[in-house]
Amino acid sequence: MSHGFELEGSRPLVAPPAGGVLGLALRAMAGLNRAILGLSMLALLAAALVLTGSVFLRYYLHVPTDWQDEAAVFLLVGATFLCGAYVQEQRSHVGIESLASLLPPWADRLRRLFCDAASCLFCTFFAWKSWTLFHEAFVEGQTTSSAWAPPLWIPYGLMATGMTLLALQLLLQTALHFSSAKEAA
Repeated sequence: MSHGFELEGSRPLVAPPAGGVLGLALRAMAGLNRAILGLSMLALLAAALVLTGSVFLRYYLHVPTDWQDEAAVFLLVGATFLCGAYVQEQRSHVGIESLASLLPPWADRLRRLFCDAASCLFCTFFAWKSWTLFHEAFVEGQTTSSAWAPPLWIPYGLMATGMTLLALQLLLQTALHFSSAKEAA
């Protein structure tokens, strides 16, 4: 169930502040998310072209390709992880909202705050572990086991960057709960 953002006349769960540090941070993050979204669309297109070209080369021209699968996976990993913060900004992640209609408004606000804070903690841990994988792969010069053998720090770096951006987005949304609570008081 969605938060209803796609319905005409709907309002965001928590109105973003117009000014201040939090408002500036939210606008900067939104701009970064849109830029990454554009790059990710190009990465998806590139992955499709790489795989289509590979099929054409292998089956029609009988030219072996051993790099296309990994290149497409790297592009898809980057697009997937880097767009996580944009999806969270739009509140488009799959969410279970069955309790939202049953709870009083104050309890639903607490539920949303808890979910945002818990998600932020999880994503922060995931980002930290991803950065340790990136560092290990970079320092040790780890590569994939294919003949092409691209370095593993590339997908780990994309994963770590994406999870860091997602954790930052969740942190901003958690802070927004406190900002709106202060304004409502």
